[in-house]
Amino acid sequence: MLDLRQLHYFVTVAETEHVGRAAERLHISQSPLSRQIAQLEQKLGLTLFERSQQRIRLTRDGQVFLAEARALLRHADRLENLGRRLGRGEEGGLCIGYVADAMHTGILPSALRTLHGERPGVHIALYNLPPAEQFEGLRQRSLDIALVHEPPGADDPDLLAAPLLEDPLLLALPAGHPLADQEKVTPEDLDGRPWIAIENTQDPAWRDTFIATCTAAGFTPDIRLEAAEPLTALGLVASGLGFALVQKSMAHATTEEVAVRELPWHETRVQLWAAWHRVDLRPLVAKFRATVLRAGEAA
Repeated sequence: MLDLRQLHYFVTVAETEHVGRAAERLHISQSPLSRQIAQLEQKLGLTLFERSQQRIRLTRDGQVFLAEARALLRHADRLENLGRRLGRGEEGGLCIGYVADAMHTGILPSALRTLHGERPGVHIALYNLPPAEQFEGLRQRSLDIALVHEPPGADDPDLLAAPLLEDPLLLALPAGHPLADQEKVTPEDLDGRPWIAIENTQDPAWRDTFIATCTAAGFTPDIRLEAAEPLTALGLVASGLGFALVQKSMAHATTEEVAVRELPWHETRVQLWAAWHRVDLRPLVAKFRATVLRAGEAA
């Protein structure tokens, strides 16, 4: 059986690549830390680190083990959180997984606001996780509901899902730009213009995906800047630095320096789904699920 403390020590050493700095972060001395790492390697029959006088680095096997160790520690943290809430008699509380668009579109904040108004004492834990980790959390019961871009497979034996939102993309451009006065904007109008691309950290190929969808719509963007999230992109647009594509549900976040135009010919939509486990749905979870679905209908 793996020792979670040893895994925590291993992750800290892997992140610092230095036993001394890791020991300082963990508030222990170097010798016990080194022994714990050596014991973990012996237990696994695996060399996790390449050691030198200056620093230590993960082996290739160590890199693979690190990813799984982090996932296990995250799950253990959620499980502990659940146990503490059960101990406080909070109906188990709620552990909610989500992607960033669940926040940007207002669906999750709206549902949480409704829940807080009805049951202000319920403890809520939020986890921004990739969809695959959210689905695994549902299966392991460390998450109660997941908000994701795509549903689990229709033949999934454990999980169910329902659509929340299908959000068309709008063109956001500086209000003083000549195109802002046009009633209709064509693909030719956008070809070669300076663009601000919005990152998708859960898709390593997000930049290529963005260019491909633009090309399929009939224009080629000249990406000048990359924004970590939509609100940053809107700020850059307001500064006159380029165009951006933002979801319709975020149009309320624009300022007078930003104009928005519909692009009926652009078929890309941002989808959002709610997913949950099909068995043993607690009353609190069922109620919140209904609240989330209503928030999606109102978005």
